[in-house]
Amino acid sequence: MVDSPPEKSAAPTEPAPPQRTAIRTAGLLASVALLVVVLVLSIALGARQIPLGDVWHGVFSASGTDNDVVIQDLRIPRTLLGLVVGAALGLAGAVLQAVTRNPLADPGILGINAGASAAVVTAISFLGVTTLSGYVWFAFAGAAVVGVLLYVLGGGRTATPVRLALAGTAITAALIGYVQAVMIMDTAALDRMRFWTVGSLASASMTTFWQVLPFIAVGVVLALGLARPLNAVALGDDTARALGANLARTRGLAMLAATLLCGAATAACGPIIFVGLMVPHIVRSITGPDLRWILPYSAVLSPVLLLGADVVGRVVARPAELQVGIMTAVIGGPVFIYLVRRRKMAQL
Repeated sequence: MVDSPPEKSAAPTEPAPPQRTAIRTAGLLASVALLVVVLVLSIALGARQIPLGDVWHGVFSASGTDNDVVIQDLRIPRTLLGLVVGAALGLAGAVLQAVTRNPLADPGILGINAGASAAVVTAISFLGVTTLSGYVWFAFAGAAVVGVLLYVLGGGRTATPVRLALAGTAITAALIGYVQAVMIMDTAALDRMRFWTVGSLASASMTTFWQVLPFIAVGVVLALGLARPLNAVALGDDTARALGANLARTRGLAMLAATLLCGAATAACGPIIFVGLMVPHIVRSITGPDLRWILPYSAVLSPVLLLGADVVGRVVARPAELQVGIMTAVIGGPVFIYLVRRRKMAQL
């Protein structure tokens, strides 16, 4: 009996595991390098353009010149706050998409940012709270309440991506209406909140940065630590249980991480939307579905988007500026429409 010749194997569509790991690692290093470039641009560009040589001098050996003062008092606090807030929003979006198995999940779309905003506006207008250390706790409470409400309205254990998106849209619309009504009735509150409610880095200070940093740091560590359990959750409840995952604990910790990240970011800068939606989707095209890579990539590339949008907003309207929340909405709206059409939302 003559053996038939072996069939030719199909060309591999996926790189071998070591090669894929090398690609992911190289991409992450390139993302870090891009972040460094954006950090420098954030310090150098604005209503007053600062030469790169003066940027180095102002950051590392300031001697009190005009450019040094601008860098130390305005640009560095703004850049650092954008860095941590961007990382917080990107991680929150990636975690929410994983835990809800909803590709359209985002702190802004699901109403979590709006919940934090409504709580902060209430604290400012009715309780006279005017400091970040005072109303950051209201932001956490508002984000947590909306998270629970979203879970209930979305159908609990039977929630689908469409129901969660619709519930989040309804919650967001109601809370935005409430915030606008409070601001119209309270002129003093309107003056204090008119930039904050659109999402802004303009009033950043080192005090604000240091106040929110502990909350964001805890949220980041918690989110990164959930990568493996969330990978199991993504396979479905039955498979996750078979793999030994504790679903209740994983979901609870994931919502806690999202609440810490969204609450601190919103308290510091106001509601900034679409960052947590866009970046994880971009990242998946590089890393695939593995959250052990999606989360670090999101933490690095989200500040790139946020600070990049902030720089563009400062440059296009010189000597005034467009707030970063407006810029991310302008960019994110078309991206959201593209994602909905691409994924045929009716089939989600």
